[in-house]
Amino acid sequence: MPKGRPREFDMNKALDRALNVFWRKGYEGTSLIDLTKAMKINRPSLYAAFGNKESLFRKVLDRYTNGPAAFFRAALEAPTARAAVEQLLRQTVTSLTNPRNPRGCLIVQSALTCGKEADPIRKTLISQRNAAQAAIRRRLQRAKSAGDLPANASAPDLARFISAVIHGLAVQAASGTKRAELKRVAQTALRAFPN
Repeated sequence: MPKGRPREFDMNKALDRALNVFWRKGYEGTSLIDLTKAMKINRPSLYAAFGNKESLFRKVLDRYTNGPAAFFRAALEAPTARAAVEQLLRQTVTSLTNPRNPRGCLIVQSALTCGKEADPIRKTLISQRNAAQAAIRRRLQRAKSAGDLPANASAPDLARFISAVIHGLAVQAASGTKRAELKRVAQTALRAFPN
């Protein structure tokens, strides 16, 4: 069997560059021209290596959740519910304002501007956000079962509240809100967390 031409680009670097573009511009705001220019590859190479724009975005989304957003899973492993939420909010602020990355959250920003043609991506992003909220809820339910949360605390309501704060922080960060201000928002949210 004849071999195809070897790839002349680094797949990991190309994915990192695509991640940066999608993160800055959102899914629909990113064109194939934006991607090929940033990734330093031509269109046929992009299609051969990554498929279409949607499949490339899905690969980028995996890279994001296992890279810049990987702190999320680790935070939920903290020994107490309060420590988990505190770590989650603190690291969210740090991630959202990291000067090496675009501001905000890829998952939140890409979902805000999805039209009808991008409905599969919009649904994927909704699913990602719902899964994150469910992970928070499960962590809080474990805490409640262990007596780490008051009996009258609602794990589903708290998880929804924390998720709303995280998404709000992402929107504010993308709008240029400074890290110190976002930290104060996170501290205010923690004051609402039951002891």
